[in-house]
Amino acid sequence: MKYSKNVEELFGYIESIVFAGESFTVARLKEPRKQELTCIVGPLPTLQPGETIRCVGDWKHHPQYGRQFEVQSFESKEPSDLVGIQKYLESGMIKGIGPTYAERIVRQFGTDTLKIIDENPHSLSTVPGIGRKRIEMIISCWHEQRAVREVMVFLQSHGISPTFAQKIYKAYGNESIEKVKQDPYILARDIHGIGFKWADQIAIRMGLPPHSLTRIRAGIEFVLWELSNEGHTCYPKEELAAQAAKILMVEPLKVQEGLERSLLESDLIEEEGFIALKPFYLAEKGISYQLRRLTESPCNLRSIHIEKAVQWAEEKLKISFAEEQKKAIAQAVQQKVHIITGGPGTGKSTITRAILCITEKLTDHILLAAPTGRAAKRMSEITGKKAYTLHSLLEMNFSSGGFKRNQDNPLKCDLLIVDEASMIDTFLLFHLLKAIPTSARFILIGDIDQLPSVGAGNVLKDLIESDRMGVTCLTQIFRQAAHSKIVTNAHLINRGEFPDLRGNSDFRFIEGETPEQIVDSIVELITKKLPSNSRLHKFEDIQVLSPMKKGMIGTENLNVVLQKALNPSITPLCRMGRTFHVGDKVMQIRNDYEKLVFNGDVGRIITIDLSSQTLTVAFDDRRVEYQFSEMDDLVLAYAVSIHKYQGSECPCVIIPLHASHFKMLHRNLLYTGITRGKRLVILVGTKQAISIAVRNDDVKKRYTRLKKWLAS
Repeated sequence: MKYSKNVEELFGYIESIVFAGESFTVARLKEPRKQELTCIVGPLPTLQPGETIRCVGDWKHHPQYGRQFEVQSFESKEPSDLVGIQKYLESGMIKGIGPTYAERIVRQFGTDTLKIIDENPHSLSTVPGIGRKRIEMIISCWHEQRAVREVMVFLQSHGISPTFAQKIYKAYGNESIEKVKQDPYILARDIHGIGFKWADQIAIRMGLPPHSLTRIRAGIEFVLWELSNEGHTCYPKEELAAQAAKILMVEPLKVQEGLERSLLESDLIEEEGFIALKPFYLAEKGISYQLRRLTESPCNLRSIHIEKAVQWAEEKLKISFAEEQKKAIAQAVQQKVHIITGGPGTGKSTITRAILCITEKLTDHILLAAPTGRAAKRMSEITGKKAYTLHSLLEMNFSSGGFKRNQDNPLKCDLLIVDEASMIDTFLLFHLLKAIPTSARFILIGDIDQLPSVGAGNVLKDLIESDRMGVTCLTQIFRQAAHSKIVTNAHLINRGEFPDLRGNSDFRFIEGETPEQIVDSIVELITKKLPSNSRLHKFEDIQVLSPMKKGMIGTENLNVVLQKALNPSITPLCRMGRTFHVGDKVMQIRNDYEKLVFNGDVGRIITIDLSSQTLTVAFDDRRVEYQFSEMDDLVLAYAVSIHKYQGSECPCVIIPLHASHFKMLHRNLLYTGITRGKRLVILVGTKQAISIAVRNDDVKKRYTRLKKWLAS
């Protein structure tokens, strides 16, 4: 590592963490024999209050915050004085010891405390309140920390951030270093946050030649998985080779050689000039087979007189259906597989209720489901019947990693209706179809104009365009919905027309020329105007939706600003480059089948326990416990991306829009964001940014092969 000429060294313990980001931390360092605390800044993601460190860097002057020590590298040391030891134990670094026990232990053992924990931990039983179970917890955590530190030293010797040491140890246990030495590229596959470049850096430092076929094949596979994060289930062969050559910095001929070897050994599949990872190839082919199985087999439900059934449903529900609604209901209760698509206010909910009303006369075996918890909850409210998330419907099998419901153990239903179908990705649809009984009817309901799924594939679009199953496209906006400017403006935007920004209705526009003005307006809206004028709860009823992650009005900065404004704390929890307070609004960012929380679920932190190293999050009526080592599954959710919030709704949504977001300003993004608001939508920004989004109908192409398989 290169240091500046004015390099200096500081030693002391961390008094407090002022700010902790993924790549930048601000902390207060207590140096021996100095009264004033030293402000240190830099990439210090693993730093904790109470930790003793030796850091190397130089002094800088910040125009706003004054003199700071900019850390270039640091090394953790065990504290040696009483205050440092107590601070270390109080910080929650050792599970089972919180502030109360820390004080008692240090009072009893003094400067020998850490030596006692390391060499004779059972002596802790002489401390009042510490029993056998707590001692076992302390011993386990202490040994794990030692192992994690070994992994940390190993990673640092190969230029990798120590942030990931705990995650690697959690994944591989005591075999961590050995596994990484055997195949460094497993880190890119298994550890969230470690990309191919870091794994590649370890591999090269360990002596793997840059032109090695092992490295090249790992690079090609990495590129394909990265492309799947952009929605692709396959990719053109030549473009894939070019991208891999660029990342690997090797000549295309070598990439071609690695590609051919992977195809030969069936790790990758080639078809008509497209390359796919085997799991995606099998899933798309499987979807085609499963849909054919359903559409070509008879239905378990008896035939009915359609016109009389629709008329009876009108009388039962006290609704007069429009002609296109009657057509949708008629087709949905006759065909084995049917898709209903339409924008807000076109009557999808009414049609769902009518289908249920008719089918309930034929069978009790009806299931309702949606991709997210909030979408399932909304479906239950609309129908008065329990709706499941797709993951809970399919029942996770923790021993095998798949689902308990499949072709050998199908769902018990004669009708399955799935809402918010635009959110379903390739893998989820494949597993769902396998679990549907051959004799059952399957209905998908969604909005084709919304953003596609976060996961790979363009499932709803491919199903509709395949022309292999019945589809009803709803276009008529009904009278009640037509009075809502949220609905009318959503349809205007969808047609490429500029929305109506006049008046003070359920759709409002607040001008903000600069990102700074936009941030100030959002803070004022949430902290003052909306809670007093519109009686909206600042946590439960308002959601900020941003098109981007980075920048002043991106989700990252907005979350820091809104956390400070809405839920400040003098005792934050800083772990894994994130800072959390009790009461914070948070979002789960990865599916966790064991906890049954999924990507996009939003909750509130209700407890943080330093002693047990856990925090508890309330997701609606469920409480879920997280270990501190699992905190990178959570992010603040005062502001979230529009894509992450798809399938959810909130009484009020606020959307910042500025020309600096031009790369992300797309018509379907703005349309999706607006349709998340139930009672009030507020756009804050510039008319120019709105105009850019409305005009930009360049939906990014997703390469898939599902439509081809369905057509064949």
